[in-house]
Amino acid sequence: MRVLLVDDEEPLVEAMKRGLQREGFAVDTACDGEEGLWQAQETEYDAIILDIMLPKRNGYQVCAELRKAGIWTPILMLTAKHGEHDHAEALDTGADDFLTKPFSYVVLVAHLRALIRRTSRVRPAVLSVGDLRLDPARHRCWRGEVEIELTPRQFALLEFLMSRPGDVLSKIEILEHVWEDSDDMDVNIVEVYVGYLRRKIDAPFSRSSIQTLRLVGYRLVSDDA
Repeated sequence: MRVLLVDDEEPLVEAMKRGLQREGFAVDTACDGEEGLWQAQETEYDAIILDIMLPKRNGYQVCAELRKAGIWTPILMLTAKHGEHDHAEALDTGADDFLTKPFSYVVLVAHLRALIRRTSRVRPAVLSVGDLRLDPARHRCWRGEVEIELTPRQFALLEFLMSRPGDVLSKIEILEHVWEDSDDMDVNIVEVYVGYLRRKIDAPFSRSSIQTLRLVGYRLVSDDA
């Protein structure tokens, strides 16, 4: 999942970015409202974490501009303010959810995952394709009753494939959703990580759930034994 984090508190941004990456998110950042607005218009994100108190344009303005432009990416608004009027304004300008600083990191991730689930296509808390199961909240994966250890990047790649079962996903599409700074990366890194996944979720179980469509991309299908 690819997330845009817009906040001007550098230490907080770096801490949140590292934490979200450990959870398997690809994270882009912006330090002011104008940069955040531009990135949100240029790149497709699964969610935006948007602070209200920003230089150049505040979070309310950024959110309103995105909705006016027809961009309905889920927005989680962050604010150091307190009071029901601030919360109401965040929602009225088009935000989908909000958290007041300071907040628990565990709560932030829970809000973010819930926001992505309820604003995307219907998606259960635990993803299943055949006997392959993946729990994003607990960062766990199983084939049948056997638990499979995955690195954060492998987990993020599998989560994206399992969120679109049966769909053919190009290398570019996968790269943009799973890796941050994807513009500077060789698209063939996707092929390398698909190979890693196959050796963990398919080969030990004599399965072929990740299919390659030559010159097109990859898709994940049910391949029950």
